[in-house]
Parts: sequence; structure tokens; C-alpha cells
Amino acid sequence: MSGRDWTILIVLSVIWGGSFFFIEIGLRSIAPLSLVLMRVALAAAALWLFLWARGIRADLPKEAVPAFFILAFLNNVLPFILFAYGQREIASGLASILNATTPIWGVVVAHLFTDDERMTPAKVAGVLLGFAGVAVLIGGDFLKEIGANVLAQLACLVATLSYALSGVYGRRFKAMGVAPTSVARGQLTASTLMMLPLVLIFEQPWRAASPTLESFAAIAALALFCTALAYILYFQLLASAGATNSLLVTFLIPVTAILLGWAFLGELLEPRHFAGMALIGLGLAAIDGRLLCLTAAWP
Repeated sequence: MSGRDWTILIVLSVIWGGSFFFIEIGLRSIAPLSLVLMRVALAAAALWLFLWARGIRADLPKEAVPAFFILAFLNNVLPFILFAYGQREIASGLASILNATTPIWGVVVAHLFTDDERMTPAKVAGVLLGFAGVAVLIGGDFLKEIGANVLAQLACLVATLSYALSGVYGRRFKAMGVAPTSVARGQLTASTLMMLPLVLIFEQPWRAASPTLESFAAIAALALFCTALAYILYFQLLASAGATNSLLVTFLIPVTAILLGWAFLGELLEPRHFAGMALIGLGLAAIDGRLLCLTAAWP
């Protein structure tokens, strides 16, 4: 990956690092399906307004419209619902560990469905090192919870598989000539159209109590930063770096969360944090490949 790709990856990890926190707050007074609908609808509206203000029209090739709905299901509707359900039963820390299995699925899916992102020993080793680093970083307390609330944890794992599938599927928009901003807008618009009937049928929001101001604020942050802005960056990264590399952001999310806590909240860094970050760094280096090439070329 280029320096620009790594910069986008790090920025995404910071933005998405807050998503689990905002989801947890939002779920305190908003039902899961309604939370997903509010998230994608507000994000879609923001992107329509942003692109309209920049004079970017919605002219798209015919094949892009059905592709948006498939991408929306794989990248928004299914995983968002599953994580919202899962986080009603398990802690956000454990959810982030399960989320870190995404690159593992990504390596497998990319190997099966692409010609230019084949599985290599370095990629497999790098992904396993990265996942081990996330587990060490977050700590044993959350690892002890694995096995409890099995259905909630299984929901999160299915969500990560869906993310991996969407990463490979989303590569086709570059060949169609659709810009990353238009892909993000199309995906979120399709997600809104798919979520609306589900909410009306299964949750009937007019019967629910009014959400708290705290939950509304969390949804706004989740939609504008963790969804609208994040997907513009994500689809830029996907177009330039490929599916496997784009999904590595899930390894960095716990790292940025812990470093932000140390920098702004006065939280202490423990030895396991350094060990976990070292493992993640080694994993990313193995997947990137350049450091291994330099080592092999060393006389």
C-alpha cells in the first residue's frame, strides 16, 4: 500500500473506533432496526446534500443501481443489524475482538473470488498475528466471555463475513467508473430503502418511547462521521488498495481507541497494550510485504 493508503487506513481506524461506543449509547433508548435506519438515512441525506453542493450529478451506469442494493445488504443492512443485536447481549470490547476477524474472512474470500488478491503464507501469518495482537491488546477479561451469549457472538461473526464479502464485491464499482463518493451515497440510499419496511413491520416506532437526547447525539455522530465520512474514505481505499488491505482497519480500531484513551483521558498503558500493538504491527508488516522484501534482500 502507498503512504496515502496507510493514512486513510489510520484515519478510518480512528473514525470507526468510536462506532461501537456510539452504538452502545444509541441502543439504550432506540431499538436495533430503528438505530440502523436512522444511521443510514441520516448518512445518505448528508451525502446527497454534500454532492449536490459540489455539483456532482447522480448519472450512473445501469448496472450500478442493482449493485448498490447488493452492496448495501452485504456492507450495511445485514452486518449493522447483526452487530446492533449482538451488542445488546455482549460488551463493546468483545464485539471489537469479533470484528477483528474481518481480515481473516477477507483473505479467504479474496482468495476464492479474485485473481489478484491470492492467499499467501505472508498474508495468512500477518492476519493471524494481527488477530492475536487484538486479543492481547484488549485483554483476558473479554476473552473469558467467549462462549457465553453464543448467538450474539455468532451474529457478530456472520457480520464480519458479510463485511469481507462486501469488500470483494465493492471492487466492481471502480471498473464501472463510479467515484467513491457516489458509491457511498448509492450504498447508503439503498440501505435506507431496504431498512424502512423492516422497521415499519417489526418495530413500529410510533409505539416506542421517545429516544433520549443522548441517543440522538450518538446516532448523529454515528451517521455523519462513522458512516458518511468513513465510507467515502473506505471506498477510496478499496479502489486503490484492494479488499484484503482495506479490511485491515479492524486491527487498528482497538489500537487507536486505547491510544486516544491514553492521550486524552489519562488512561494507563499496560505491558499487554505494547505487546498487542507490536503483534498487530508485525501482522500489518507481513501483509504489506515490503518489510519482508527488504529483509530478504539484506546481505
